[in-house]
Amino acid sequence: MLSDVTLNLAYLAAIVLFVFGLKGMTRPRTAVRGNQLAAAGMMLAVVVTLFSAEVLTWWAILIGIVIGVAVGVLVAQRVAMTEMPELVALFNGLGGLASLLVAGAMMYVPNPEVQAFIASYVDTGRSEMLQNEMIVQQIATLEQQTGSTAFSRLATVLSGLIGAVTLSGSLVAFAKLRGYDWLKDLPAIPGGTWANLGLLVFALLLGGCLIAAGLDESWTYWAMAVVALALGYGLVIAIGGADMPVVIALLNSYSGLAAAATGFVLENSVLIVSGSLVGASGLILTQIMCKAMNRSLPNVLFGTLGPTGSTLSDEEVYATVKSTSAEEVAMLLEDAERVVVVPGYGMAVAQAQHAVRDLMNELTARGVDVEFGIHPVAGRMPGHMNVLLAEADIPYEQLLEMDEINNTIQQADVCLVVGANDTVNPDGRTNPDSAIAGMPIIDADKARTCIVIKRSLSPGFAGIPNPLFAAGNTRMLFGDGKEALVEIKNSLEEV
Repeated sequence: MLSDVTLNLAYLAAIVLFVFGLKGMTRPRTAVRGNQLAAAGMMLAVVVTLFSAEVLTWWAILIGIVIGVAVGVLVAQRVAMTEMPELVALFNGLGGLASLLVAGAMMYVPNPEVQAFIASYVDTGRSEMLQNEMIVQQIATLEQQTGSTAFSRLATVLSGLIGAVTLSGSLVAFAKLRGYDWLKDLPAIPGGTWANLGLLVFALLLGGCLIAAGLDESWTYWAMAVVALALGYGLVIAIGGADMPVVIALLNSYSGLAAAATGFVLENSVLIVSGSLVGASGLILTQIMCKAMNRSLPNVLFGTLGPTGSTLSDEEVYATVKSTSAEEVAMLLEDAERVVVVPGYGMAVAQAQHAVRDLMNELTARGVDVEFGIHPVAGRMPGHMNVLLAEADIPYEQLLEMDEINNTIQQADVCLVVGANDTVNPDGRTNPDSAIAGMPIIDADKARTCIVIKRSLSPGFAGIPNPLFAAGNTRMLFGDGKEALVEIKNSLEEV
C-alpha cells in the first residue's frame, strides 16, 4: 500500500502529464509526443491506484489488462484511417458504459466503518452481541453518520445519466457512420424534441428520488439508466449524417464529464481532473466545429442538415460539367507556379495521401510552390486530413488553415481538389437558400483553374449538388483518387 503523500504526488505527476499531453495535441508537429505524454500519465495513474487500493483479485485485473491490450493492438493494426471516426464513437460509448457501471457498482460497496465495527465484535468472539437491540441501533446510527452524502449521490446520478446517454448515443453515431442499412428502418422516438425533453425530465426525476431516498433505493438508479439510454438514442437517431462529426465531438465531451462525475463518486482526484480535461476540450472542439459549419449547438442536437425546397436539382446544376484527363492536368501543372491542394474524405477513402505526396515532390522539384488548404471539418473528424498528410511525411508548414489559404487562393494557378465536396461548395458563400448557406468553405472556385478529382458527381454529407463541379474554370477528373494522382504524376514526368 502506498502512503497518501506518495499517491497524491504520483497523481499530481499524472495530471501534469495530461496537461502537457493535451497541449501537445493542439499542433500536428507535437501531436505524437502529446499523445505519448498523456498515455504515460494514464499508465502512471492506473499503476499507483492499483498499488494504493486493496485489490482482492489481482488475477481478474491481470486478465482484464491482457484482454484490453490484445484488443487495443488488434484495433490499432486493423482499423483504417477512414474508420477512425467510428472508432472514436465506439470508444466514447465504452467510456460512458464504464462510468455507468462503476457508479452503479459503488452503491453495493459495504460501508467500511460499519464493516470495521462489526468485525471488532466478530474478532473478539462476541458475534452474539450483534443481535442485541442496542448494538443494532448503534450500527444503524453509524450507517447514517458515515453513509453517502447528498453530494456523492448527486455525483452517482450524474455519472449514470451522462454515461448512459453517451453509451446509446455513441452506438447510434457509430452505426450511422458505418452506414448500416438496418439503421434506416429504426424509427425516431415519436414526438421528436418534446419526447426527448420528456425523457430528460423523467430521468432527472428518478435521479432526484435516488438523491432524496439514498443509495439503498438502487432500483431508481437502474431505472434512470434505462430512461437515459432511450434519451441518448432519441437525441442522435434524428440527427443528419452531415452533423455526425459534431455529434462525436459532443459525445466525447459527455464521456469526459461522466468520468469526472465518477471521480467524485470514487473520491479519485486524477479521474476528476482527467475527466474534466476531456469534457472541457470536447466542448471547445464542438464549438469550433459548429462555427466551422455555421451551425448552433441546439441546431445540431435537434435539427438535420438537408436540401431546402429551393435547391436546384442535379440535372440543373451539372448541365455544364466538363471532364478532363490526367494528361491535360499534367500540362496545366507543368505551366503552374503555385498549386493549392484541397483534400477531403475521398482522399481518405482512396488512401491517396502518399500519391499526393509523390505528386507534390515532383512539382516541388520543378520549382512549383505547393500548399495544402485544410478545412476544419474536412473528413469525418477534426484533424482527419492533417493526420493523413502527416502520415505521408508532408511538411507541417505546407498545411494551411482555411482562413489563411482563402486569403491567397485567387493567386493559385491550379487548385487541385482531392475528394472534397461540401467543404468547397460555393453555395455556402453565395446561395442563401442552400442547406449549407453561411457555412465557411475553402474558396476553390476562386483559383484560376480548379481540378476536381472525384469518383462521380455524387453529393457529400449535405446531400446537395455542388456548383463548383460545373463552374467555367473547373474540370472534373473522374476516377479513384490514388490512381488519378499516380497517372497525373506519370504524365507529368513525360511532359
